[in-house]
Amino acid sequence: DHWGPCPDIGKIMNQTERPNFAYQEFAPRFQAELFNATEWSEVFAQAGAQYVVLTSKHHDGYCMWDSRSAVPTTWHWNVMDVGPRRDLLGELASAIQSTHSPYHNQEKLKFGVYHSLYEWFNPLYLRDRENNFTTNDFVTLKTIAELKDLVEKYKPEIIWSDGEWEASSDYWKSRDFLQWYAKTVETGVWNDRWGKETLCKHGGFYTCADRYEPGHLVQKKWENAMTIDKTSWGWNRMSSFEDYFSTQELVHTLIQTVAYNGNLLLNVGPSADGTLNPIFVDRLMGIGEWLAINSQSIFQTSPWDVCQDEAGQQSEHYSSSPIAEGVYYTRTADMLYIHLTKWPTGSTIILSCPQPSKKTEITMLGYHQPNEMETALRYEINDHGVEVELPRLTPDVIPCQHAWVLQMTHVDNLDGYERSRG
Repeated sequence: DHWGPCPDIGKIMNQTERPNFAYQEFAPRFQAELFNATEWSEVFAQAGAQYVVLTSKHHDGYCMWDSRSAVPTTWHWNVMDVGPRRDLLGELASAIQSTHSPYHNQEKLKFGVYHSLYEWFNPLYLRDRENNFTTNDFVTLKTIAELKDLVEKYKPEIIWSDGEWEASSDYWKSRDFLQWYAKTVETGVWNDRWGKETLCKHGGFYTCADRYEPGHLVQKKWENAMTIDKTSWGWNRMSSFEDYFSTQELVHTLIQTVAYNGNLLLNVGPSADGTLNPIFVDRLMGIGEWLAINSQSIFQTSPWDVCQDEAGQQSEHYSSSPIAEGVYYTRTADMLYIHLTKWPTGSTIILSCPQPSKKTEITMLGYHQPNEMETALRYEINDHGVEVELPRLTPDVIPCQHAWVLQMTHVDNLDGYERSRG
């Protein structure tokens, strides 16, 4: 979540505020009076989230937790001194860490923090920059102290660093801090934004760019951090309906991301009063409804590298044929999942790569024909591949919207090479 005094600073100040309006004047308006951490955590859990990352401090330097004891030099620029006067991050951390996921064996959700290394206005940072980063008073006196305070108080299992691009990881003292963090939170992971030389090269998982979508299978674990609102990372009251991704687009992005060995970090922008706009909740619940049927094809699965080419999707291992488009694969130790993001125009779909055995059975997740015990789909092997006869999905039997998942057992060529599970 991008949340704070003014999450959409450029649009708001340029279009609605008086001349010479100072950014710091936003803070008293930020009250979060309707914020309910338990309600948020329940929404995220029902959406299928496995972890939640909250902005602890963005580039404006405003701290979303009680940072006063760690850094006396915060100049009263935190939630306890100006604005809500409550520990918003602490409340959400507690709620998330006690909320169980309906998936993943009912495990508790994991909590993480986004943290900007640099700050727009901080005089210590501005002086270090003027000195060409030959001094690091800002890091020594503020950054590291704040990061350690966050870790010691809230035990986040993800640290999502940002704002690293102007200085090296040596200036930020990233290596020393991450070694300390790994010992302090043994289950902790971190991204790749810890110095101007680290992006997409060093980190527990790669982010590479905002809204990163490589479009093909990547061996290193990566994350697509994207927004539901196409125009803004924060709540933008001027966004129109067309500015929001549809549930179908988000489900398709989730499928593609997981098939290519990534995780999806889906940003929502809360309002200043602490509520989640209904359109964000609608999209999250829509994803949750799809996962209620198809979660086993997403969680605790690996990409299936056997049948993916450089462009992603399924590669053609048979003679020239009308193979299906919009097909993405995931796998477990003994099962293959085929995600159909487009429903074929005909009654069958051709899968070019899986090689069934005599024991193979193909079913569609969530599909049960009324008054019929048999749910297995008919298929045959021909020169084009495996041609599967799809069910007639009338409104009374359609399992879900947006995308459909076939489950295939006893696949002869299931084993490529195992990859770390997401």
